Amino acid sequence: MKAHKDMAGYYDSLAEKRDRFRRKYSYYYEQQEKRYRFYIPEGKRVLEVGCSTGYLLNALRPSYGVGVDISGRSIALARKNFPSLVFFQGGIEAVPDGEVFDYVVLSGLLGELPDVQDFFLKLRRVCGRDTRIVIEYYSLFWQYILGFAERLGMKMPDGMQNWLTYRDIKNFLSLTGFDVVKSGKDMLLPLNIPLISPLFNRILARLPFLNALTLNHFIVARPLVGIREEMSVTILVPCRNEKGNIEQAITRTPMFGRHQEFIFVEGWSKDGTYEEVERIIKAYPAKDIKLFKQPGKGKADAVHFGFDKAGGDVLMILDADLTVPPEDLPKFYDAISRDKGEFINGCRLVYPMEDDAMRFLNHVANKFFGLFFSWLLGQRYKDTLCGTKVIMRHHYRELVAGRAYFGDFDPFGDFDLIFGANKLSLKMMEVPVRYKNRTYGETQIQRFRHGLLLFKMCGFAMRKVKFI
Repeated sequence: MKAHKDMAGYYDSLAEKRDRFRRKYSYYYEQQEKRYRFYIPEGKRVLEVGCSTGYLLNALRPSYGVGVDISGRSIALARKNFPSLVFFQGGIEAVPDGEVFDYVVLSGLLGELPDVQDFFLKLRRVCGRDTRIVIEYYSLFWQYILGFAERLGMKMPDGMQNWLTYRDIKNFLSLTGFDVVKSGKDMLLPLNIPLISPLFNRILARLPFLNALTLNHFIVARPLVGIREEMSVTILVPCRNEKGNIEQAITRTPMFGRHQEFIFVEGWSKDGTYEEVERIIKAYPAKDIKLFKQPGKGKADAVHFGFDKAGGDVLMILDADLTVPPEDLPKFYDAISRDKGEFINGCRLVYPMEDDAMRFLNHVANKFFGLFFSWLLGQRYKDTLCGTKVIMRHHYRELVAGRAYFGDFDPFGDFDLIFGANKLSLKMMEVPVRYKNRTYGETQIQRFRHGLLLFKMCGFAMRKVKFI
């Protein structure tokens, strides 16, 4: 066990060995880098604190990458190996003033810090509102296994290890003004055994209970910055055969935000919905109301088209059936403007519903999908299928830019937003709403056909999010 004042010299003595060790146990490091690349897209501003010889930072392919480490010898090797990146010797204080990063990587660092709370306080100066902190730490379960592997020369030696738990780290983050967004667990078998290692690490390590035995645990956190300035809002209303609800969507929506923009995307109705929106635009000239004919079919197409036309800082979906009352929309605005979350999802499963608002099988399916996606995404979801969802426009544009990762898979639009927000590590917050009966028209939901599509998307998401 090394005293912290001797750590720089200690890691200087290991610097030359580290690259040889990486080559010898390349499987472990390749799997580690793969997991980081899932959390961190290419082309971002990335800071790694405790970067050693720079291999992980380089693997993330940043547009601007900065590494800091207390070991002068490690930094010298990093500069030689990766001249396109920037490296500083020292702690977080070595980062020049004014630098703000999209992502900060802390790979195994917290276990070696003499004062974790003080470190997080100093870290805030390199964080903006949208910065994400990606923390990797060893599971306490592996403490003695790793000690044995180190004695056998199968693991790089470490300095002092704090052996922090998830609750410990979450507490430090809370004390210093950070918020946990999501968490994950990785790697049951760090050695490369053909056929066996992929089974253990891609499949078994993702399953409940077994994933508690994994080696590498991850936390993605964000800084809490505080209330946002007053923002403009786009309320998107996809509508098909909803003529009787159009005027109420306008008249029942309270005023909130700096400016309200309503966008109706009409989907080839047969009851005069398009003409009704035209009438409403003339009847309420003080309202900023826009109308578009949907170019394709399905709710997802309407949402994508409408959000592309949106001018508000905050983007909201209000289903035209008004089963989620428009009167509840200020709650969603408050949640995102007060920085309680960055992706706000409605939840219909808290309050009692009106008798005919949701059929029994739909209710059961909603509960199942909530539990399933909570496990899948590492964030708690109670109701994934509520149509009312809210996201900042600049986050939505990032989501669109990364949409190719998932592809065009979602006919509803709900899961495109959920998976995209999760991939961006946006903080999800649910707002409970009272779910009402439809008062006009008929539901567009086909229970069994759409249910099969949802199960198909579960399998798709498992391949893209969980079993990667």
